[in-house]
This record gives sequence, C-alpha cells and structure tokens, in this order.
Amino acid sequence: MAGQLRRQLLALVAGAAAVTAGGTAYAHHSFAMFDAEKKVELDGIVKEFQWTNPHAWIMVNVAGEQGTADAWAIEMNGPSGLVRQGWKPKTLTPGMPIKLVIHPLKDGTHGGQFMAVTLPDGTQLGNPNAREAAPAAGETQ
Repeated sequence: MAGQLRRQLLALVAGAAAVTAGGTAYAHHSFAMFDAEKKVELDGIVKEFQWTNPHAWIMVNVAGEQGTADAWAIEMNGPSGLVRQGWKPKTLTPGMPIKLVIHPLKDGTHGGQFMAVTLPDGTQLGNPNAREAAPAAGETQ
C-alpha cells in the first residue's frame, strides 16, 4: 500500500511539474508576428519607456502622413538582457527624440521588434543589421 501511495505521489508531482513547465513555455509568444525580412526606420519622440518583464517596450510618437502623431509600440528584450547591452531603466525618457530601426509587424499596424536606436547625442544601442534576410539564391551582399 505504501509503495502504491508513493508512486501516486510521484506521478502527481511529476504531472504538476510538467503542467507548470508547459504553461511557462506556452505563455512566451513567438516572434512570427514581426516581418524579419523588412527593416523600418522611424524618427519619433519617446512617450514612455516600459522597463518590464518579460519584455521592455518603447512607446514612441512618430509623425504620420497627416502631420498627426502616430503612436507606435516597439517590443524589446527583457531588462536582464538589456542591462548586458548597456541599457538602464532611464536610458529613454519621455520627450526624447530618437531614431529607431525595427522589424515591423506583418499586419501593418504601428508596432515592431526593436533592432537599434540612436539617441540625441548620437549614441547607438542595438544592431540595425541584426537578423537581416539571407540573400536569395544567386545574389550576393
């Protein structure tokens, strides 16, 4: 009887661990929503810099075609990765003019995946050439 109880308890613990691990993996989205084949450059004014887990966000206002400010949301890595790249929670502040390079959203809405930023003093963070599309067969770069 004690052996059967031990097996049931171990099965319960293993099942709970599998569900927990699976839920964590499921909760983290893929980057399929971004068009990694395209690069877009944006000039804008920082509205907000969200230093949050699992991803930091740059909320930026970009001049639209009608002269109005279009709000864009740019997804970044998490804070622990950004710190290793030289970022701080106050690297970007509201009202700061910046130049961004992003992979845009495939659906055309105002958002994208962060590649690089140029700050007002000319400092560049990130890599504007990261994950560029491979050349088509027969092409060279």
